[in-house]
Amino acid sequence: MAVAAGRAVTAEDLFALPDDDWRRELVDGQIIRMTPTGAAHGVVTAWIGHLLNEHVSTRHLGVCCGAETGFILQRDPDVVRAPDAAFVAAHRIPDTGVPDSYWPFAPDLAVEVVSPSDRLADVQAKVAEYFAAGARQVWVIDPASRTVRAHRSAGDMQVFDGDGTLTGGNLLPEFRCEVRRLFR
Repeated sequence: MAVAAGRAVTAEDLFALPDDDWRRELVDGQIIRMTPTGAAHGVVTAWIGHLLNEHVSTRHLGVCCGAETGFILQRDPDVVRAPDAAFVAAHRIPDTGVPDSYWPFAPDLAVEVVSPSDRLADVQAKVAEYFAAGARQVWVIDPASRTVRAHRSAGDMQVFDGDGTLTGGNLLPEFRCEVRRLFR
């Protein structure tokens, strides 16, 4: 599938691209290619995804999504982000079920694991985009500093270090994780 030069790419255009082993997001109608993540990033992503999925599935709270799952955060120009892990509450899942293409809204919880090449400004921009699109929480996990920045809203953020315990608040009742467990 080719996109006409000078034309903003839509979420549908992005979804229709052939698989060529590149990870992509869409920002203001422009495709952003991303390189594969490093090993530490992958281990943390798998672990937090496992913990979330176990918690959510046993309590029938909704569904968890792994890395590469697209969420349409904005239209015209389109923004599609793929958090490293995500949670969608059961009441938001369409009657038709989980979509085959991108989710048409922000996740209730977006989890971003910081890579060594990530710029702080870019991570902060993603957090703002998630909240502007309706996310209820965003967790930013930083393997380098072994911390989690839990954003409960655009203006409410708490930093947890290795001695802290990350909780899910009202969004994920009873979810608790000692931060040190994320960094094996």
